[in-house]
Amino acid sequence: MIKNITSLLFLLFPLFGNSQGVLFYTNSGKVNFTSDAPLEVIKASSNSVAGAVKSTDRSFAFSVLVKSFEGFNSSLQRTHFNENYLESDKYPKITFEGKIIEDINLTKDGTYNIRGKGKFSVHGVTQERIIPCKLIVSNGKLTVSASFTVFLDDHNIKIPAIVNQKIAEEILVSINIEMVIKK
Repeated sequence: MIKNITSLLFLLFPLFGNSQGVLFYTNSGKVNFTSDAPLEVIKASSNSVAGAVKSTDRSFAFSVLVKSFEGFNSSLQRTHFNENYLESDKYPKITFEGKIIEDINLTKDGTYNIRGKGKFSVHGVTQERIIPCKLIVSNGKLTVSASFTVFLDDHNIKIPAIVNQKIAEEILVSINIEMVIKK
């Protein structure tokens, strides 16, 4: 399934073969989330973020399967996360596609504080987002790191009143994605 997502991401960049740029990619990026509610802290992560960044126009696409998240405080929590809240059978992935706002040269080594602007989709709801990120380009590798908040209401994720003190209304998300050049 991860192979299919990676293949799909490369299809998003059909003009790459005609350019003189570089395509960075990964299928093993890391994403973590934390729900820090009054009665419980829930943490989960996935090491299966697939993504691509194109140097010529600074476009990007990232995707992670909802079912790839592990952690939680119990297997029942993970089941509820997939079946009741994110409905992973109906909405199997979380995506972020767009462009880097700043005019930077991704083929030049350096550290860049940038903003990624694009369509962020969770639970079937797509929103335009601008997410501040730190990029490190070094020896043909690109590292992307960021932290941002996702509000459950923004993505029509409903939490039953009986557990609303155990699940935060805003979820802290952090990413750390190491990418290599597609040869």
